[in-house]
Amino acid sequence: MLQEKLSQDLKEAMKAGNADKVGVLRMLNASLKNKAIEKGKDAVLTEEEVAQVLMREAKKRKESVLAFEQGDRADLADNERKELAILEVYLPKQMSREEVVVAVEKVLTGLADKSNQGLVMKAVMTELKGKADGKMISEAVKEKLG
Repeated sequence: MLQEKLSQDLKEAMKAGNADKVGVLRMLNASLKNKAIEKGKDAVLTEEEVAQVLMREAKKRKESVLAFEQGDRADLADNERKELAILEVYLPKQMSREEVVVAVEKVLTGLADKSNQGLVMKAVMTELKGKADGKMISEAVKEKLG
């Protein structure tokens, strides 16, 4: 289970003295505990929920990198990139742009109303949840509908 692997890797990083990895994994464990608390008392997270938390944290890091680069803070952007690299080890394999385009085309063939971008996005996101970046999916949908 992914959550157990995260805990084990945290222990190994602590023993090895890898402060960066320890910090990221502690933050991740805290986010997972918060998600479990949201679910309710004695709740156990599913693999999908753990992956969602991971993707949310990775997205935060990507957005921070962009913000720090725009603010001319390369030092902080580099730190966020390091954290993102640690998180990406645990993320599920993401689809390539070509795979996303094929999946969008497949979903479009099954839809009656192809003119409503919101409905198309909802159908595609349901199909590709956790498998591809939302921004990439959005771009592919716009390209196919545009």
